[in-house]
Amino acid sequence: MLTKKTNYFRFELLSENEIAVNIVIFVDVSHNRFSEFHQLQQKVIEHMEKKRVKEQLKSDREPIRVGISLGDINGIGPEVIIKSFRDPQMLVECTPIIYGSTKTIAIHKKAIDDNEFSYQRIEDANQAQKRKVNIVACWKEVVEIQLGEANETGGKYAFASLEAATKDLASGKIDVLVTAPISKETIQKAGFKFPGHTEYLAELSGVSDALMMMVAGDLRVALVTSHISLKEVSNAITKEKVLDKLKAFDASLKKDFGIVRPKIAVLGLNPHAGEKGKMGDEESEQITPAIQQAMGESILAFGPYPADGFFGSRQYTQFDGVLAMYHDQGLTGFKSIAFNDGVNFTAGLPIVRTSPDHGTAFDIAGKGLADEHSFRSAVYLAMDVYRTRSFVKEITANQLQSQDTK
Repeated sequence: MLTKKTNYFRFELLSENEIAVNIVIFVDVSHNRFSEFHQLQQKVIEHMEKKRVKEQLKSDREPIRVGISLGDINGIGPEVIIKSFRDPQMLVECTPIIYGSTKTIAIHKKAIDDNEFSYQRIEDANQAQKRKVNIVACWKEVVEIQLGEANETGGKYAFASLEAATKDLASGKIDVLVTAPISKETIQKAGFKFPGHTEYLAELSGVSDALMMMVAGDLRVALVTSHISLKEVSNAITKEKVLDKLKAFDASLKKDFGIVRPKIAVLGLNPHAGEKGKMGDEESEQITPAIQQAMGESILAFGPYPADGFFGSRQYTQFDGVLAMYHDQGLTGFKSIAFNDGVNFTAGLPIVRTSPDHGTAFDIAGKGLADEHSFRSAVYLAMDVYRTRSFVKEITANQLQSQDTK
């Protein structure tokens, strides 16, 4: 708050609760000294922010154990991890447990000239210190890192990191999993037999078909088909599959996001949603019957809507979720709206897994240019979903059963 007093400004820094703290500074603003005032003002704000974070780090609230797979070690995964967790605010609610190697992290720190990110090396996730960055040593050998190069070595250690993290997730040593980007080409050379993280985690969880969902605030876009070629999409769009995805989407919006009666928009497959059969019959024969059956089962599903204008006209703001038929149909609209803040969430699993909505970006690896906002959002979303699931489970655990009156 600024109040003028003759040739001075009185500066009071207010806390989040708008209670004035005991810092009052008078700054002479005569003779064009406004710049000095603003510099001093910024220093005071930074000081109080650090003080607030230190107090929060002493909180009795149990931090969430966030397991992190390193991704391709030649890509930007380690860089966005470093940039995210060098901010102490990130440690208020979580304990990061990174699966990789301190030597690998050190190489990436040096490449981007980082002097702020600190961490400790541990042998087992059970040794993790709360609200500190912990790195589980998954390999001890010296690995040749070639930043920006897609090779089998990068895929090998990305797979090693992912396997170690998922093992600890299954055994309860971590609460949630956030995966840094992998290269599907290089990791498959290392023995990874799946199209992507979603299918890998679905099999490990014993789930036949997980739901890939992109999230940015209130925008949630899920996919009926994900990592298949475009020529296969039409045959994959069946009434049963669309209905199964609608049920999974509805369940996730309730359990993971706490929405009591979610509204879901369903996109058509063909131009203009088929134009009443003139441009394809998938809408009339598969998609619409699935929507009608879902409505009969108390799922608020609407559509099918033509996909081309749905995002541009902001129709998505009228719904809690959007179900797209295939990968690029959903992700093109989503990323045009939320490219730097979007998160990939794997719904329909008993575990919580998120990831940033970008890839390995080999072309900028090691140059300090990677934007960490999507990864940071992935961490926060994983924690939000974990806490929402716990809350929903708690409030529905011992519901009173209705009794027939005699």
